[in-house]
Amino acid sequence: MLRDFSIQSLFMGLLIAFVGFASSFAVVLHGLGGVGATEAQAASGLMALSISMGVCAIILSAATRLPISIAWSTPGAALLVSSGVVEGGFNAAVGAFLVCGLLIVIAGLWKPLGRMVSSIPAALANAMLAGVLLSLCFAPVKAIGFNPLFGLPILLAWAIVGSVNKLYAVPAALFAFVLVIAFGVDMPADALGALSSALVPRPEFVMPTFTTPAMISIALPLFIVTMASQNIPGIAVMKVNGYDPTPGPLFATTGLFSMLSAPFGGHAVNLAAITAAMGAGADSHPDPARRYWSTIIAGVFYVIFGLLAGAVTTFVSLAPSVLIEAVAGLALVGAFAGSAMAAFTEAKTREAAAITFLVTASGVSFGGISGAFWGLIAGGLMLALARFTRKKA
Repeated sequence: MLRDFSIQSLFMGLLIAFVGFASSFAVVLHGLGGVGATEAQAASGLMALSISMGVCAIILSAATRLPISIAWSTPGAALLVSSGVVEGGFNAAVGAFLVCGLLIVIAGLWKPLGRMVSSIPAALANAMLAGVLLSLCFAPVKAIGFNPLFGLPILLAWAIVGSVNKLYAVPAALFAFVLVIAFGVDMPADALGALSSALVPRPEFVMPTFTTPAMISIALPLFIVTMASQNIPGIAVMKVNGYDPTPGPLFATTGLFSMLSAPFGGHAVNLAAITAAMGAGADSHPDPARRYWSTIIAGVFYVIFGLLAGAVTTFVSLAPSVLIEAVAGLALVGAFAGSAMAAFTEAKTREAAAITFLVTASGVSFGGISGAFWGLIAGGLMLALARFTRKKA
């Protein structure tokens, strides 16, 4: 293994970890807060996720000698925002995280469940994801309405840098966010003291509880979104770059690490999609057999970033919440555009996808169950009705 190491893979690994962490940690913090996590619990969840995906990437990449990138479920974190606080609070959400991880393990080991997830119409899965992301994507505009001097620099940094290289658009927005906090926000007198004390990692154990609303509102949609928008595309990216991994064990391993991070507030880890292309591509190393070192190095840096999660969360808390929501929203614009386009491409499924999207985006819950679940059910019924009437005709 040491003979396969290269400086090129070292720099690519650092870039993978920086892009993976910086581009979406705001979404994770916002999502965990959305289901009732305190600031300390959200910091613990961010730390647990980052360490879990780092260790998972190191183990899988070293064991298979393949560039396997691991990420937290960014669409899943966005889903948590729309789910809101369920009966039982954050403890119930943690119980749902555990069940989601278990379902991912089962999907990896038991092929019928994996096939069942794959059989969910792509149009409906994408429509549900687009509906979940819609409200978050409004946040940049709301930030400008809140204070143009705060919101505009973040949006302009994202737009200008993104026009040159989309990969660095969200890190640029994050950098602008840091500058806005540093020079535009009145800092509390003890801000530096709080930041220095937050450098010490403080994991928070959360005792899981299990409630039916949490299972239906969080566990099932989180499982579907994670599998459909992260794990399955992650395998596809690997294959496009000439690798042919066995999906089942990879899914099961990410599910296991999801379960390990859940009691400390983490929602789910999975195969990466965007950063997977970075690790598996030629920029990682000219020799495909040596690219796995880039994802091992990325895993090491994920662990380091995870240990700094408390300081990151403390710094973010110094700014108005709408600003970090703006960064989170910008991080999801591309995902929203892609899922919306995929949802409405096929004419035969367009109406069913529209129903799924509208019910999900409405944010309305029935019987304590979030709109994401009802959106998928409504779209599925509409699709079944359309197919039945076509057969009769």
